[in-house]
Amino acid sequence: MNEQHVCVLGAGSWGTALAMVLARSGKRDVRLYTRDADHAVAINQTRENKRYLPGIALPDNIHVTCRTDEAIHKIDACVYALPCVAVDDYLPLLAGTDYPVIAACKGLHPETLKRSDEMLAQYINRSRIAILSGPSFAHEVAMNQPTAITMAAENIALAETVAAFFDDTNFRIYLSDDVVGVAMGGALKNVIAIAAGMADGLGLGHNSVAAAVTRGLSEMGRLTVACGGRQETMMGLSGLGDLVLTCTGSLSRNRSFGMAIAAGKGIEQAKAEIGQVVEGVRTAQAVNLLAEKLAIELPLMQCVHRVLTGELILQDALVRLMSRPERPE
Repeated sequence: MNEQHVCVLGAGSWGTALAMVLARSGKRDVRLYTRDADHAVAINQTRENKRYLPGIALPDNIHVTCRTDEAIHKIDACVYALPCVAVDDYLPLLAGTDYPVIAACKGLHPETLKRSDEMLAQYINRSRIAILSGPSFAHEVAMNQPTAITMAAENIALAETVAAFFDDTNFRIYLSDDVVGVAMGGALKNVIAIAAGMADGLGLGHNSVAAAVTRGLSEMGRLTVACGGRQETMMGLSGLGDLVLTCTGSLSRNRSFGMAIAAGKGIEQAKAEIGQVVEGVRTAQAVNLLAEKLAIELPLMQCVHRVLTGELILQDALVRLMSRPERPE
């Protein structure tokens, strides 16, 4: 078989980890794109992404570049692992191509309210769009620890085709044709993780985190179904699986952000301490607008948004949630 060529756009922790999965079999040339020329030189020279995944050696068949033309030239597939808000800067470059594009980003646009698949579909035909989402901390994936994740495409055959690029035996992919559900699960769990982090940061105990996860899952399901996704998808890896990991794992950026807010830090200070994009902040804004547009009540996620905008102080949000009228679960 001829050597495959795959591009990963985004040399943060997640993009680098996915490049490593793609490269481990030795069957393909992997091009990892970063817009920072110095970052590209440093990774190529040291064979390590010291900025995001220090101490983890990269396979020799990963080449890092700061040139988009070099990254996407004559490739068999492209993985988009940059933040959702950067889609408009990079996806036009792929509009005239014919290879699959795999979205490895999670979020909702805070203004257009588009999901990751909808953002890609502005430039790429849906027949070649796939979504990769599920419980997967980048550091553990880079360390080759066992991970199970979901690949979704409207045509299940495409999901199967692109899943074959990730042929690392410790990276187990399950297939889905519920693109909406998988995209929504990956986005919404970040908002719930902020809530769980806030509860942790206030020292409210394990019970409160369990309540946030459970009621958050219910809210995720309601909004997903209203947007055209399937309820059962929320019970899988890209829903419940990712939610549990992000709400309880110490490596979770969104949970850490929520803890920082509970400690009295401002949004920008909390973001700066984490040092990477916290998608849940933008997604909380989008969820609030979607809830109003669709006339759906999402108390937990909307409270997170109102705390982040300063409309509610955190302690008042807690009182508001706990004093809601009793109702059937």
